[in-house]
Amino acid sequence: MSGGRRWAGDLAMGARFAFTGGREGWIRAVLTAVGVGLGVALLLLTAAVPDILDARHAKDDVRRDFSITPAKIPAADDTIVVAHVNTSWYGADIRARLVAPDGPHAPVPVGIDRVPAVGEMYVSPALDKLLKAPGNGLLRERLPAKVVGTIGERGLIGPTELAYYMGAKGLDRQIGHNPEVGRIKQFGNDAPGQSSEGLDPILLLLVLLVFVVLLAPVGIFIATAVRFGGERRDQRLAALRLVGCDGRMVRRIAAGEALAGSVLGLVLGTGFFLVGSQAAATIELFDVSVYPDYLNPTPVLAVLVALAVPTAAVLVTLFALRRVVIEPLGVVRTARPTRRRLWWRLLLPVGGLAMLVPMIGQGGDNGDFNQYLVIGGVLALLVGITALLPWVVERTVARLGDGAVSWQLAVRRLQLSSGTAARMVNGVAVAVAGAIALQMLFAGVQSDYTKDTGQDPNRAQMEVDLPVGVQVAAAGARLERAKGVKSVAALSQTEYGDKRLDPDNTIQVVVGDCAALREVANLPSCREGDAFLSADWSDEPAARKLLTPGRAVVVDPSYTDDTPGAEAAWTVPAKLPKVATRKDSLNTGLSGILVTPSALPAKALPNLRGSVYLRLDPAVPDAEEQVRTVAMGIAPLAYAWTWTATTQDEKYGAIRTGLFVGAAAVLALIGASLLVSQLEQLRERKRLLSALIAFGTRRRTLTLSVLWQAAIPIALGLLLATAVGLTLGGVLMKMTAVPLRVDWASVLAMTGVGAAIVLAVTLLSLPALLRLMRPDGLRTE
Repeated sequence: MSGGRRWAGDLAMGARFAFTGGREGWIRAVLTAVGVGLGVALLLLTAAVPDILDARHAKDDVRRDFSITPAKIPAADDTIVVAHVNTSWYGADIRARLVAPDGPHAPVPVGIDRVPAVGEMYVSPALDKLLKAPGNGLLRERLPAKVVGTIGERGLIGPTELAYYMGAKGLDRQIGHNPEVGRIKQFGNDAPGQSSEGLDPILLLLVLLVFVVLLAPVGIFIATAVRFGGERRDQRLAALRLVGCDGRMVRRIAAGEALAGSVLGLVLGTGFFLVGSQAAATIELFDVSVYPDYLNPTPVLAVLVALAVPTAAVLVTLFALRRVVIEPLGVVRTARPTRRRLWWRLLLPVGGLAMLVPMIGQGGDNGDFNQYLVIGGVLALLVGITALLPWVVERTVARLGDGAVSWQLAVRRLQLSSGTAARMVNGVAVAVAGAIALQMLFAGVQSDYTKDTGQDPNRAQMEVDLPVGVQVAAAGARLERAKGVKSVAALSQTEYGDKRLDPDNTIQVVVGDCAALREVANLPSCREGDAFLSADWSDEPAARKLLTPGRAVVVDPSYTDDTPGAEAAWTVPAKLPKVATRKDSLNTGLSGILVTPSALPAKALPNLRGSVYLRLDPAVPDAEEQVRTVAMGIAPLAYAWTWTATTQDEKYGAIRTGLFVGAAAVLALIGASLLVSQLEQLRERKRLLSALIAFGTRRRTLTLSVLWQAAIPIALGLLLATAVGLTLGGVLMKMTAVPLRVDWASVLAMTGVGAAIVLAVTLLSLPALLRLMRPDGLRTE
């Protein structure tokens, strides 16, 4: 018989034993399949990530209108005016658009069947549900328009997205004054004002690391799952030696058994993935949701998973049996094994460091990082944990001393099977090490992608920006009456120039009553009608001329060729005392003239761009929502937003959100796989536990011994993971040229998460343990 046919025959025989070898055989096959299936489901989800991102981007492109600065398009029969009025509801973002068609052939927003009339709106299903929910009267007050339909799937990037289109009028008067209002001819990615930028080298490095760190534990769990029930399987293989099989043949049969379990795992994993994809529409993680049809694994990656998992099952099984002697009368595994060697176990982490070290100091300005060296180096370091951990556990438990009976039972068990104990925590250790390294890198580069906004949340917690034409003083008075508002400061802004159309030189003008002006500058005294000059004004000859007392200037000059609007003639006041700008000014861009309202001509007041700064009462939990509702009542285009000291780059934030979503999925896999592994370990020890109970061992003692058996390896695994994670994180920070700093809070948090997972799995397995601790477990056929 040729070698290929011999291999095929032995593998087929092992596959038959997996399902026809009695209860032990199929239980092991099912356990293996469940463990492998969980990993396969996550791998298929990962293979679908490119399609998920493409689908979300495509949806966003199709419905897009204009960017921050809309292009100038004349009104026509086929144009529509769109206003961005995004808001939020208790932290959940709401994508909001006001629309006003210019003619009967105006483009219709994607996802709805017609342009809503004034007083009508189309809402997403999630927002419709939110509006109808009891206790959300404040939201219904904010959006009083009549709901005439829902936005279809084509117009939403996810099933839980909150969005609406509302009909409005008079939007065209805001074009040119408000950058959030523009006129377009079509919805879609050809709409004017769109641009896209690629990721810089550091962000690309973060994307690579996220995928490597999230997938490494998955591969390790699959490798662990194919070894479920190894001891019982080897005992069955000894019977095959008794009937004439040689050592190589029984190894191939064992590989066939693992192959059958892995193939069944592929089937179960596909089923888990399909069931999960159908449930995806009801799940939202970190404000991200997807439609089921987004989850289409890339064919090449799906085929790779289908081929890699069974191949890995065979290779892992053959590797595991390399030091096991299967004889006709038993398995020589319980004899004292040879001590594990350390030198070759260090090759993986040392090799990983060798691949990463050449890129130290490269930062974000010296070209892209070598993707292959990054992937290879990080994988080598993480997988090196699985090689080092058995050695660490073996050497440690060999030195553990006497203690309580439960401690002695646990230590003796670990001394006899330290490799099995290490395998159980390998995935957790790898996941924790990768998470620590990523947290260090994210914390290190965060400052590069975080900008200071210049806002001081201690001075004001919210700001409401008002559209042109709204009386700022009246709006401030209404907002001050809102529930949860302690005080307000209403300021307006405009400018004056040397001519009414396209002026050569301009100076900023800030308008407010005396109390409001004192929020931006240190005024010696102030009465209605006064004017002041900021000490920070630009001392240039052209600006100096514009400050000449008695000079005739134009307030709110026009910068377009349109017919002049509300430009007002003004004479520069004869008295302009200089005042120092407050360091904690509410208006950080102040540099010009400060005036009280009566100091300007009445014609200039209606066109001021106003903002109201609000201080909130922290004792009122819904103060922000109250302000947003009142602001919407003042003007649909009023934009209420919360002050923050810093703002974060959107791409960096998206990558970090992707990490959190992926980590949540990997943690779920870790918990489920560990639970399956723990139940398999308990099943193999059923007779031993029953014997101990029959001899009078207390259940409490056995329960504590199981807890110790889980606690000792996980403690060692987490210590090793912390060391490797800190090393990898330090190298990555040096690669990106950021100062080396350890975020110990994140390190402890990641370590605590790993420990909590193992503790939770152990507690969940206690009911099964209690059922196994019965003397009748000694009965056999």
